[in-house]
Amino acid sequence: MFKENFKVTGQVTIQKNGEVVRDIPNTIVTAGKVNIAALITDAGVKMTHMAVGTGSTAVAAGDTTLETENDRNALSVSGGAPSSNTIVYTAVWAAGDGTAAITEAGLFSASSSGTMLARTVFSAVNKGASDVLTITWTVTIS
Repeated sequence: MFKENFKVTGQVTIQKNGEVVRDIPNTIVTAGKVNIAALITDAGVKMTHMAVGTGSTAVAAGDTTLETENDRNALSVSGGAPSSNTIVYTAVWAAGDGTAAITEAGLFSASSSGTMLARTVFSAVNKGASDVLTITWTVTIS
């Protein structure tokens, strides 16, 4: 009997003013996995936004929102940029946008609410008013 092992993983890289300050794994949440399955039948939704927040509760598979969302921005390429078995999502928070001690991030299908694909929690990245924050989220299907 043939058994296929289908796995979806993610890696998040956070740059502050062009310097990598965090490189961390993430959790593909249950709603995200359901959406991936729905996309196979053309019933799912593509990811269009990334959100950051100040929550610190550990990620759980059942999460559907950030704990404490601070700001949400459109992805640089709506739906992400596919390449082979990966999809790369990038969002930028310009100077004056999303200023806070950022401790969580998530991928979403809408500018508010929407389906969450993935969430991660990390030690604080202090984004001041003059800082530029770039988050790159690589989702790999293996």
